[in-house]
Amino acid sequence: MIVFPNAKINIGLNIIEKRKDGYHNILSFFYPAGWTDVLEINPSDRFSFRCDFRDQAPETAMDNGSNLCEKAYELIRNQYNIPPVSIHLLKSIPVGAGLGGGSADAAFTLKVLNDLFGLELSTETLCTLAGKLGSDCPFFIRNRPMLCSEKGDRFEETDISLKDKWLVMVNPGIMVSTVAAFSGIKPQKPAHDLRQSLSAPVSTWKDTIVNDFEVPLFLRYPLLKDIKSGLYQSGAVYASMSGSGSTLYGIFDEEPDITNIFRPYTVWKGKLL
Repeated sequence: MIVFPNAKINIGLNIIEKRKDGYHNILSFFYPAGWTDVLEINPSDRFSFRCDFRDQAPETAMDNGSNLCEKAYELIRNQYNIPPVSIHLLKSIPVGAGLGGGSADAAFTLKVLNDLFGLELSTETLCTLAGKLGSDCPFFIRNRPMLCSEKGDRFEETDISLKDKWLVMVNPGIMVSTVAAFSGIKPQKPAHDLRQSLSAPVSTWKDTIVNDFEVPLFLRYPLLKDIKSGLYQSGAVYASMSGSGSTLYGIFDEEPDITNIFRPYTVWKGKLL
């Protein structure tokens, strides 16, 4: 069975306060994006996992038990006694790029195993299992626009739609660790309520919706700020960094001509659904 785990973008990311358990309370709007990996899972005589990276040479294979797809399989195997499978993951979504690619791969693994072996697990059960693999994994079970709150593990459905708008995602290849990103953050109450801001026209979002990671990371990596400026210069009605970086994205009313503008970087362009 072959599926295509997709990325997500964060529209707004407010780091509101540090919790007693060491995590942070956040508020963000997650929106599915069309940049995908390719995941193939089939029954097999023995378990195997392979991960290749598109557009990288030589191909890199990983089989050390650390990938979230492997952990998703072990989680299902331990609880539902499923037989071995072979998993082949072709990575196209950049790793550590603020796009949730690894979490998507894990969530889609759970969904494929559920279908492949007729487990008939409910969406709620799949979300609970996904939550054991990562705070944003449950988002990819339902895989539709959601407000994300608390420590990044509480999701709330919304009717906000960006259907037919164009999205450009630009990844400069800078690896930003989540720990390093949080080290530059001072939690605070946002100046604008994200829920209210999202209900306004997209053209107003640039004045009210912010990603709190941008300020410290733009200081550390000025290139990220330059890419965001380039997206606005290309006609974006809203541009931002996704997650804790380093991918920048722009939302456009019409298909943009970005030929040669972001040539040194990895770029994805397509319509939002």
